[in-house]
Amino acid sequence: MADLTARKVLVVDDTEANLDVLVELLGDEHDLAVAMDGASALEAVADDPPDLILLDIMMPGMDGYAVCERLKAAPSTRDIPIIFLTAMAEDQDEAHGLALGAVDYITKPFNPGLVKARIRNHLELKMHRDHLEELVRDRTRELQLTQDVMIESMGALAECRDPETGGHIRRTQSYVRLLAQQLQEHPRFRDSLDDATIDLLCKSAPLHDIGKIGVPDHILRKPGRLSDAEFEEMKKHAVYGYEAIRLSAARLGENSFLRLAQEIAYTHQEKWDGSGYPQHLKGDQIPVSGRLMAVADVYDALVSKRVYKAPIPHARAVAIIAEGRGSHFDPDVVDAFLEAQDACRQAALQFADYDEEREALR
Repeated sequence: MADLTARKVLVVDDTEANLDVLVELLGDEHDLAVAMDGASALEAVADDPPDLILLDIMMPGMDGYAVCERLKAAPSTRDIPIIFLTAMAEDQDEAHGLALGAVDYITKPFNPGLVKARIRNHLELKMHRDHLEELVRDRTRELQLTQDVMIESMGALAECRDPETGGHIRRTQSYVRLLAQQLQEHPRFRDSLDDATIDLLCKSAPLHDIGKIGVPDHILRKPGRLSDAEFEEMKKHAVYGYEAIRLSAARLGENSFLRLAQEIAYTHQEKWDGSGYPQHLKGDQIPVSGRLMAVADVYDALVSKRVYKAPIPHARAVAIIAEGRGSHFDPDVVDAFLEAQDACRQAALQFADYDEEREALR
């Protein structure tokens, strides 16, 4: 049998004699607190939420029903079990209290054995529920960590194939978050950029170039300009990435956390005017995730060192992004980038791979 002596019980009754009876009956078995009216009861719960409440119904001012309604309406107190104390025995009164969220009734005059048994039962039920909720939270954290590790591991595959972009993943994650947050209250993006979606976008961003694992090394690591044929092969990385993630996402269901990663991998090379690849999507046909990544990816490519180019200064990179407004990029995403450009520059500095990049960003 569970030890319930540390469990706090709040007793609410406007009659001192009833309080005395319950304190005498329960004081040795539980941590008791008392209140003599509804307002005092709400204050006591706010100051130190109990594990269970014994609540008288007939009280002056705010009666027990009103107190119960207030407690059940608040997220912080709605899960506290409430047992009504009443001299009323009519079925409709009991039904009304239970409909408000009470878990039980105890009628006056009190039967000591019955009072103790019901309180113990409901405290034990609450302990089991609290334990179950903690197990669910632990399992949820475990699953979230598994998702994050899987995404980071898959993203690392692309880094292994393209070793010069070690900080690219961290930087583009930062840019995507900054852009999304800048657009969160924009009328065009408000419905698609809630906090949970922004978190998923940032976690999915490392997979945007996962398809590069399918591009031959002599193309991926070529120090010079790609030929037309080589560029056509390079462009396939968007399709390779989409297919790789699609197979995993299909197994996890329609609402898989990989859905955004799949979108980003497939659409981050699309252009606002329809001249991008691989699907030649245009305007709002391009998912928001792809439009955000397009700006983040190009900015990072401009300010980063590659075997075939030196990093360019931040101001020049910003000008190039601005020149692409309405052709390469969604105009509103460019405007968001211009607003957040200083924060993007700081993220680029924080995760820079080379001293040349840091110099160009200063």
